[in-house]
Order: sequence, then C-alpha cells, then structure tokens
Amino acid sequence: MSLESLIESVGDKTVLALTGLFVGLLFGVFAQRSRFCLRAAVVEFTRCCQGPKVAVWLLAFSGAVLATQIFIASDLLRVSDVRQLASRGSMSGAIIGGLMFGVGMVLARGCASRLLVLSATGNLRALVSGLIVTLVAQASLRGALSPAREWLAGLWTIEGGVSRNLLTWVNGTATLGIVLGAAWLAYGLWLARRSNISGWMIFGSIGVGLTIALGWGMTFAISQISFEPVSVKSISFTGSSADTLMALINSPTIPFGFDVGLVPGVFLGSLAAALAFGDFKLQGYNGGLSMVRYISGASLMGFGAMLAGGCAVGAGVTGGAVFAVTAWLALFAMWVGAGATDWLVDRDAQETPVVASAEPEELKVKAGAGGKSPLVPAE
Repeated sequence: MSLESLIESVGDKTVLALTGLFVGLLFGVFAQRSRFCLRAAVVEFTRCCQGPKVAVWLLAFSGAVLATQIFIASDLLRVSDVRQLASRGSMSGAIIGGLMFGVGMVLARGCASRLLVLSATGNLRALVSGLIVTLVAQASLRGALSPAREWLAGLWTIEGGVSRNLLTWVNGTATLGIVLGAAWLAYGLWLARRSNISGWMIFGSIGVGLTIALGWGMTFAISQISFEPVSVKSISFTGSSADTLMALINSPTIPFGFDVGLVPGVFLGSLAAALAFGDFKLQGYNGGLSMVRYISGASLMGFGAMLAGGCAVGAGVTGGAVFAVTAWLALFAMWVGAGATDWLVDRDAQETPVVASAEPEELKVKAGAGGKSPLVPAE
C-alpha cells in the first residue's frame, strides 16, 4: 500500500502517529544498544580522552548530518519552512538554555532522551527524572515559568530564513553538508576502531543518526500529499514528552500526531532491546542527597530545553542536522555547561573511577594512543 493510499484509508494524523511510533521504536532500540548519550561523551572528552563514548555520539551525529543533507540534495526533503530555520530564533535562549541543560544533564546523569531510554530498562531514577523534565518543560512552555523563558529568549534574537542557516553563512549548499557529515563519520569510525568498539555498537550508533534523517524524510513526504498542513519535523523529546503527558492528563482522547507516537515508540523500543539482551534491571535512588541531585538536574533540563529550542537530541542533533545556527549554538553551550559541571561536581570521580555493572563489555576497553580512558560515573 502506498503512503497516499494509507493516508486516504486512516487519515494523515494517524499516519503521522504511526510514523512517530516507527521512528521511535528504531531510535529506542539503537540508543539502548549503543548507549548513545551526550553527557557521557562530554564527560569523557573533558577528562582529556576521546574514547568509546565520544565515538558513539560522533557516529550518531555525523550519521544524522550526512543522511539529512543527502535527503536535501536529492530533493527528498526541503527545510526552508521547518521551525528550526523558518521562525525567529533566540540566540540568548540557545546560550542560556544550552548552559542550563548541560548543567542539568550532568546532575541527572543523562539528557532527556537518555532518561527515556533508561527508564524503559527499569531505571526508576531515570523515570522520575524524566517526568520532572516533562513537567518543568510544560510549565516553561505554557505555565508559570513561561514569562521568564520569554524574557530570556527575547534578549537576543535572530530573524528566520537564510540568516538561521549556517551553510548559507559561507555560501554553502547541501553538498558542503554532505562533505562535512562524511568527514565527521570517517573520524568517528576511526575513533571507534581505535577504541575497540564492536561492529554492532557502531551499527547502533549510526542507526541513531539515521532515525533522525528518517523522521525528517517521512514527515516531509507526508506533508507533500496530505490535505491538511503538516509540520516537517524529526526527533525531539522535551516538547514531545510534554505534549504527550498533557494529552493523557487533560483529554479523554489523544490527538494523534508524530510526537504522540514518538515517545511511546522510543520507550517500547528500548524496553524490547533491554529484555532481549538481558539489560532490564530495577534501580532506584541511593538516598536523599541523590534525589536532590537528580531532581535539580531534571528541573534545569526542563527549563533549559524549552529556552534553547530543544534538548540534546532535538536541538543538538535534529536541529544540527539542518545546520540551524541556534541549534549549533545550543549544542556548544550544552558541551560547555556539562563539562564545567562535571569538573566542579564530579571531578573526584576521576581519581577513583568505578566500573558500573550495567556498562556493556564494549565500553570496558582501553583507550588508544591517547592514554587511559576515564570511566564515566554510573547512570
């Protein structure tokens, strides 16, 4: 059955929800198996090592950039009207929100996507933290925290259109994006080989990035044949989670769409992978101070993501794949905030690293010529 026939049969909203579910399932499986995590990559990098965790993140990011730019060059995706480029953007929001998100993901030991993936593996800390991220994000978007978010976002703005596309700043096209994506992918593969990462883990890491491009491509294809306006988008978690939770709480019927299918899809995909490979294990908090840390981090992430225009995946990878300047600025701020927080809060862990029992064998490896790989604190 063609996509057009499917839309005629069940409606465009249902097709969008099924698309989100399908993309989410793939992302959940790939992210769970690869241990994709921006926090882990930043911590490893700031501790003077480019090892397996940096390689995993770089493979995912480069895969998203390369595939998305190929879609654009092939006219399978047009991004001139997507939110990250067409609407007015906030540079101050990207900087401040990115810094807050970076601080928060170190305190909560995972970004929004990682918390969702981990919660499906039985990690109750991640589940509670993810709910707090969602609630604070909703309060920041439409609730009591929205005036503060709007004020901070209005400090420094940039017009939508070509001025928000980094490639146009250097008179570049999708071809330049493909070249950059391919170069980063090559470096990521070299780094993965040097870190002795298994082929399956490399496949899962690149798969994470490909699901980003798949989301862009499929929503664009639906928008071209739908009778109703359809937003071209891809994977993002804070706004999607907030909308899904509010729909469950406030309405007897859930309005279908890409985001509503995405969140449960990621959870189910991660759960299936955890059960299939024996990674499911119930875990809780280790005391009151631990709870304070996680709750504080989750709150910072919820507000920071709404201010920055997305989370580590929504802004950092999905927005980065279309070269939105605010997304790249937010991603840089997340790296800075996370690195500084790790140095200030967790630097003692560098002296006495402990191998977490939940870490896969692929990550318990020696670094290459760069020296010993510091282990990231357990999630």
